[in-house]
Amino acid sequence: MTTAERLRLDGRVAIVTAGGSGIGRATAQALAAAGALVEVTDIDGNAAQRVAQEIAAAGGRAEAHSLDVTDEPGVARVMTAICDLRGRIDVLINNAGLAARQPSEEMTTATWEKVIAVNMTGSFRCAREAGRHMLRKGKGAIVNVASMMGLVGGGLYPNPAYHATKGALVNWTRALALEWAARGIRVNAVGPAFVRTPLTLKLLSDPKMEAAILANTPLGRLIEPYEVADAILFLVSDAAAGITGVTLPIDGGWTAR
Repeated sequence: MTTAERLRLDGRVAIVTAGGSGIGRATAQALAAAGALVEVTDIDGNAAQRVAQEIAAAGGRAEAHSLDVTDEPGVARVMTAICDLRGRIDVLINNAGLAARQPSEEMTTATWEKVIAVNMTGSFRCAREAGRHMLRKGKGAIVNVASMMGLVGGGLYPNPAYHATKGALVNWTRALALEWAARGIRVNAVGPAFVRTPLTLKLLSDPKMEAAILANTPLGRLIEPYEVADAILFLVSDAAAGITGVTLPIDGGWTAR
């Protein structure tokens, strides 16, 4: 089998959370282009539907689902419905995420817990439900979208809940990878730097902040959504069959400084 063949996902069913925009949208498109049937999920069902339609227009296969990762019965219902209809779940991309850019002394407990509910608990919940189906088959691949902020202690502004949850994702990725390795499930993560997405739109609208970001990025540019998507595709493909428990920084050299 060639490298190009190992990067193909023909016949596989892939679920992407928060797939309606940004990194999720680019990832859904990349997985579909590699041959997967992509289940695009998003809290905004219309956004998920638009991405599914874009994939279909490009010749790929995709279905859309409204999904709030903080809704425990809803997560179980969507995962079960996909497995019942398609008979399998091969890939899960935990992409749903939330930030709260404010100092710790000003952050309410409610805000802190909201970020945890989406970034950490939501990812666990999706992995648990999809993983139950993967474990019965004895094969699967999960990628958690963490952040370079999960690998370093500081940034250009306070973002404590985001740092905490993304750091937790990095170590939970290791833990889950070890727990499920002998049962055929690989679990990895990516750690993107600043990517121009709806999550960073307000931040990057400040020219001084964008200039500061670029000054602190050795490659001197923002990361594009497709670059994160390409790394995710590699990690879930057979080209990465020997890789589990790692977090791959996609950060333009930020964490190498």
